[in-house]
Amino acid sequence: MQALELLLDDDTDDAVRREWLTLSRAGLPSQADHTGGTNAPHITVLATDDLPASDEEVGASLTGLVPVTVRLGPVIAFPGRRLVLARLVVADAMLLQLHATVVAASRAAPSPLTTPGRWVPHVTLARGIPMGDLGAALSLLRTPGLDGSATRLRRWDSVERKTYPVHC
Repeated sequence: MQALELLLDDDTDDAVRREWLTLSRAGLPSQADHTGGTNAPHITVLATDDLPASDEEVGASLTGLVPVTVRLGPVIAFPGRRLVLARLVVADAMLLQLHATVVAASRAAPSPLTTPGRWVPHVTLARGIPMGDLGAALSLLRTPGLDGSATRLRRWDSVERKTYPVHC
C-alpha cells in the first residue's frame, strides 16, 4: 500500500501526541504505543495499492494549497470488532479541494475510504479500543476542537515501511 499523508504543524502535532499519552497512561491502546520513527499524527489523504504519479508530480499539483488550515473536531469511534478512536477533521472547502487535487494528480485508484465523496478526514488517536473501554477513553479526551494547519505532505510506503517527503 502507498499513502499520501498530511502532517500537522508543531503545536497541533504536540496536542495530538498529548492525547496519545493520556490514553497510554490510562492503560488504554494508543498511537503512543507505536514507537517507530514514521509514527506521527497525520491525515491520510489517499491510500492506494499503486501510485502511478511521481512525488514531484503530486507535489507540483499542490502549489498554493499547502499549508492548509485544519480544524480538529470531536473524537469519533470507527466501528469494528475493536474500535479506532480519532479526531474528526472538519472537511472545509479548502481541504476538500486539496483532497480532490491529490487524488487526481496521483492517477491512482483510491481505497474506498479515501475516494472523493466518501473520505472522512481524521487523525487517529488509538486502534483496538475494546468496546467496554470506549466510555473511559472518551472521558479522557474532552479537549474542545483545535485549530491548526497541515504543513507538509509525505508518502508512506508500507512495503519499505518508510516515508518520503512530497515537496509542494
